[in-house]
Amino acid sequence: MNIKVVRGNPTAEELAAALAVVHARAATAQQPSGARGASAAWSDPARIATTRVPAPGPASWTRTYWPS
Repeated sequence: MNIKVVRGNPTAEELAAALAVVHARAATAQQPSGARGASAAWSDPARIATTRVPAPGPASWTRTYWPS
């Protein structure tokens, strides 16, 4: 990757900041598009509903859907 400063005279800190942004953008662009992020896994309903719903019966009102 070649980067060229066309105008101005950036300081070493300014140039380092600009290169850090370019490097971060290139790193995120290389991730596969089908990858699920941590937030997507957290909001997945299958994470909560890991067990089946209890079968209806005379005492089914005493059981809850949410696992304990």
